[in-house]
Amino acid sequence: MSATDPVNPPGEPAPELLEGRLWVDGCFDFFHHGHAGAVVQARQLGDELYVGVHSDEAILENKGPTVMNLKERLMATDACRWVTKSIPYAPYVTQLDWITHYGCKYVVHGDDITSDGSGEDCYRFVKAADRFKVVKRTPSISTTDLVGRMLLCTRGHFIKSLQKTLEGEEGPGTAEERKKEGEAMKERIRLYAADETAKQPGVEVWFWSGENGFDKLFGGIGPKIGQRVVYVDGGFDLFSSGHIEFLKMVVEAEEELARGDGWYSEQNVNERKGKGEDYGPVFVAAGVHDDDVINKWKGVNYPIMNIYERGLCVLQCRYVNAVIFGAPFEPTKEYLAKFPWSTPDAVYHGPTSFMPSTKDVYAAPKEMGIYREIGHHEFEEVNAGTIVQRIMKSRDLYEARQRAKGMKADIEAAHKERELLEEEQRKKEEKLQK
Repeated sequence: MSATDPVNPPGEPAPELLEGRLWVDGCFDFFHHGHAGAVVQARQLGDELYVGVHSDEAILENKGPTVMNLKERLMATDACRWVTKSIPYAPYVTQLDWITHYGCKYVVHGDDITSDGSGEDCYRFVKAADRFKVVKRTPSISTTDLVGRMLLCTRGHFIKSLQKTLEGEEGPGTAEERKKEGEAMKERIRLYAADETAKQPGVEVWFWSGENGFDKLFGGIGPKIGQRVVYVDGGFDLFSSGHIEFLKMVVEAEEELARGDGWYSEQNVNERKGKGEDYGPVFVAAGVHDDDVINKWKGVNYPIMNIYERGLCVLQCRYVNAVIFGAPFEPTKEYLAKFPWSTPDAVYHGPTSFMPSTKDVYAAPKEMGIYREIGHHEFEEVNAGTIVQRIMKSRDLYEARQRAKGMKADIEAAHKERELLEEEQRKKEEKLQK
């Protein structure tokens, strides 16, 4: 543990270990859908999920430099729909006293090995105590993969048509392989669209098909009585603190409007509770642009994440209620009029331009009187371009991290092989005893 990390867990200890309260920890560097995959699977195993986030110093000591700082990484875990509470400065090697302090009986992690700077398993103590649960690692994505895309400027990750890819009509491999991969991708979208329990449908998922209008992929909770439907759009590439703060501020702006209209009055709150449950005043629909749209304006190898990956990142965010894949770069009157929930009450945009344009992209919502702009905030300059600049500025450090990751993988593989051999030996001994 780094000298800058607290030795003891902060806060008051939980009175007891709770079967339904689980612990997940990690670096969560520019929180991507791989992280969200572990989190949603962990949440399915219990009723509450505490997420430990390592310090910048601990990660540097054991793994290499972080791209996002601790504050930015905590913002990301706090914004995940399935996270009950984020805990900063969690030790890099998971300690029993930390998880016990927070009342978490079990630690959950993917089926890959994570090791510390010396190559030892980070979960060796909780495994020895039989307080460890395993979930499947999200395939084909990691922070290391994304850093590699930035350093090498690759474009092989682009998707031409997500809708056709999900149906197995596009993509690499044979027809059978495409069909299988499409079904797996579709199921992952369904999983990430789950509600805060991770067990029921939550977020609605739609495709914009141009002349054919909107096609529903998955249903969700949908707008509730009295909620205003608002629209946001963007690339959401390398979904990070800039995107999260914007979405959070959209919700807060709508809550402020609702407060003035009496939404939070005792009478109205009790009326909603009497009909089932209380809920917030806004339904946020987020449009996600296609890869070719973003690449047209930004060039090089942008977006770093393809539309499927970016959509998953938006889906897991607690400030979003619906996702529209393939949203147009310009929200026209025709597009907004065909909205599945009727014309939106507001169209929000942030303080900075996502992509340069010679025309006013938001001319239509302005003419309709529904355009609203979010003010300046601390993270407004944090976007995919900023993150790539951070990587390039310290390119030597990150390339060293990539090489170290490769060497570390060899050590982790050796540990995995040893574990398998020990497990086989244990089973043999059990048979002999019988």
